[in-house]
Amino acid sequence: MNRIGVDVGGTFTDFILEQSGTAGELSTLHVHKVPSTPHDQSEAVVRGVLEICEIGGVKPADIDLVVHGTTVATNITIEYDGAEIGMLTTRGFRDIMHVGRLQRPQNFSLQFGMPWQDKPLVKRRNRLPITERILPPNGAIETALDEDEVRAAVEKLKASGVEAIVICFLFSFLDNRHEKRASEIAKEIMPDAYISCSSDVVNVIREYERFSSTAMNAFVGPRTSFYLQNLEQKLKDSGVVAELRIMQSNGGISTVAACSARPISILLSGPAGGVIGGKWTAALSKENNLISIDIGGTSADISVVTNGELKIKNPRDTYVSGYPVLTPMMDMVTIGAGGGSIAYVDEGGAFRVGPRSAGSDPGPVCYGNGGTEPTVTDANLVLGRLDHDHVLGGDLQLDPELARKAIETKLAKPLGMTVEEAALGIIKLINSNMAMSVRANSVAQGIDPRQYSLVPFGGAGPLHGAALADIIGTKEVIVPPEPGINAALGLLVTDMRYDYGASVIKTLNRTSEDDLKLINAKLSELRDQCYQQFEADGLDPKQQEYAFIAECRYIGQGFELRAEAPEFPLTNDNMNQLLDAFHEVHSREYGRAFKDSDVEVVSVRVIGTAKVPELALSKIDDANGTSIDTAEMFRRNTVFDDGTTVETPRYDRKKLLSGHTVPGPAIIMQHNSTIVVPPGSSAAVTEFGNIHIIKA
Repeated sequence: MNRIGVDVGGTFTDFILEQSGTAGELSTLHVHKVPSTPHDQSEAVVRGVLEICEIGGVKPADIDLVVHGTTVATNITIEYDGAEIGMLTTRGFRDIMHVGRLQRPQNFSLQFGMPWQDKPLVKRRNRLPITERILPPNGAIETALDEDEVRAAVEKLKASGVEAIVICFLFSFLDNRHEKRASEIAKEIMPDAYISCSSDVVNVIREYERFSSTAMNAFVGPRTSFYLQNLEQKLKDSGVVAELRIMQSNGGISTVAACSARPISILLSGPAGGVIGGKWTAALSKENNLISIDIGGTSADISVVTNGELKIKNPRDTYVSGYPVLTPMMDMVTIGAGGGSIAYVDEGGAFRVGPRSAGSDPGPVCYGNGGTEPTVTDANLVLGRLDHDHVLGGDLQLDPELARKAIETKLAKPLGMTVEEAALGIIKLINSNMAMSVRANSVAQGIDPRQYSLVPFGGAGPLHGAALADIIGTKEVIVPPEPGINAALGLLVTDMRYDYGASVIKTLNRTSEDDLKLINAKLSELRDQCYQQFEADGLDPKQQEYAFIAECRYIGQGFELRAEAPEFPLTNDNMNQLLDAFHEVHSREYGRAFKDSDVEVVSVRVIGTAKVPELALSKIDDANGTSIDTAEMFRRNTVFDDGTTVETPRYDRKKLLSGHTVPGPAIIMQHNSTIVVPPGSSAAVTEFGNIHIIKA
C-alpha cells in the first residue's frame, strides 16, 4: 500500500510517502517539502505529490490514499473573505445573529469589537423572516410554513446576488420538516447556490450558536468545496486516482463530499494532524502525557494530551475568529509565533516579535526574496543556530549578511544593542510568548508540566524546544524522527471519523422508561447516520467502532461537559456508570464534583470510527558502542541563551544510532529541521529514532 500525507503550512507544504507491503511488513518513509502557494494551495499540493512519487519511485497511479490537512477554511475566516450569504429564519428572530448572548469579550472596553456585530456573517438586509413556528418540547407544528414567503424571499436574495443561503428556523432540531421544504424551494429557484440547513449542520439546542455555525458553514462553504473538488480533479488529471481524504477538526479524516457539505468540520484541519503526529511520536517512547507544539513559518499550535487521549473542546469554547461554531474540535491554541514572525520596535519604543509574519512570500530577509523586516529565522541564522548552507540539506541557501543588516538597521541601532544582543532578544521574546500560551493551556488548567514531555515539531520546533521546556518546566523534550513533516505523518495515523449529535433534554437521575426509549432512539438514529456515511465511503462494517457520548450538566448550569456512555443502550442498570463518568469529568475540569446534585443531559452524540492501517516503523540500527564522532560534520560558533559563544559541533541525525547520547552544546541537523541541544543538556537517541533532550 502507498499512502501520502500532505500538510499545508504558511511557508512550506509538507509531504510524507509511506510504502508498505502486506500486513505486518515494516513501512518505508520518504519526506519532502515544497514552498506553499497561498494564492492556490492546490498548486503546491499537486506539485509535491508528483515530486514525492518520483522520490519514492512510485507511479502516481499506484498511490492508494492521499490524506490532506488544509487551512483553506481557516484562512477564509481569518481574512473575513467568505461568501455573500442570505438567510431565511423564523419571523421575529432575524436579529439573533446580531444580539447573540448579550456578552462582550471584554465587558469594560468600549473599543473592543464584537465580530458578530462588526463583521456579521450575514448582513441584516439579507436576513429575511419567514412565517412558521414549531413548538417545544415535542416539535408540534403551531404555524405551517408559508411557502409563498419562502419563494419571495429566495427571489429577493437571488436578485441581490447572494452565493449561499442558510435556513435557520427556531426549533428545527425538534422537527426539521420546515427547513427541508424551504431548502427544496430554494434549490428550485437557485440551483447553483450553496444551501445549508441548521438541522443538517448543527442539529442541537441553542439557536444563536446553531444559527452562527450554519452561517459559518455557508460563509466558508463555496470556496472550500470548490478547492477540495478542484484539488481532487487536479490530482486525477495528474494521474493520481487515489482516494482523497481530508483532516477534520475533531481528530479524524473524512471524504471530500462530506467536508464539502460541512466545511466547518475542517476549520482546524491544518493543525489537527500535528497533534496526532505528536501523540504517535510520544507513544513510540511509551509516553502518554505530552504537550505538543508545532512551530512553523507563521504560527505555533499548542495542545495537551493526557493519558494518550486527545482533548475535545467544551461547546462553550468552540470559537473560530470570534464566532461561535458548534462543531467538535480538538482542544488546541494557535498563536502568531513562527520562523517568519517579524521583530520590530513599536511606536512606543517597545521591542516586539509577531504576530505579523513574513510568510512564504517574501519570507525572512535571509531568503533573499525582497524581505526587509527581520524575523525569528534571521535571528537563528545570526546566532549560528542555523547554518546558511545546510538548511533543507542545502536546498535552501540563506544569506547571513542580509539577516545581520536587517537586524542591525531595524533593531540593534534603534535600541542601542549589538546585532547579537538584538538577535538573542528576538529568540527570548518569541520563546516567552510561546511559553505563556503553553502555561495558559496547562498550568492554568490544573496540569503539572513536570509530569509531561514537550514534543516540539514543525520546521522551527526543535530549534526552540529545549529552551521552551526549560521555561515551562517539562520533564524532557522528545523530538520526532522527522519533526519538519510530523503533521503530515500524523495524517497517516488518523482514523476515519464521523460525529453526529442531537438534542434531548432529560434529567438522568430520574429517567422514566419513556425517557430512556427517547434517548436510545436518538442514539440509534445517530449511529445509523454514521453507518450510512461509512457505507457511502465503502468501508467494511468490521472496521467500524462506535462511541456514545452524553453532553451533561448539573441542573442550573449554563453549559455541559462530555461524558462517555458505558454501553448502548442506556438502561437504569448502567445509568450510574454514566453519572459517575460525568462527575469525574466535572471534577477534572473544575476541581470538584457535586454527586448529590441532579444531572441533566442536553445532547447526545455518536462518534463513528474506522481504523486505518497501522504505520509500522522499523527500528534504527543500534550503536553497539560506536562513537558519536562518526556523525559529526563540522564545528561553528553558536550563541546560546546565556549570551556565550561556543564552538559547537554539528551532527548528522541520520548517522546517530540507537543508544547514542550527544552532550550539549550541540546542533543536530537533518533535512527538514534543526535541533538545538544547549549547554548543560544531553540528547539521547531511542530505538525508533526519537531524540530525548534532558537537562543535566
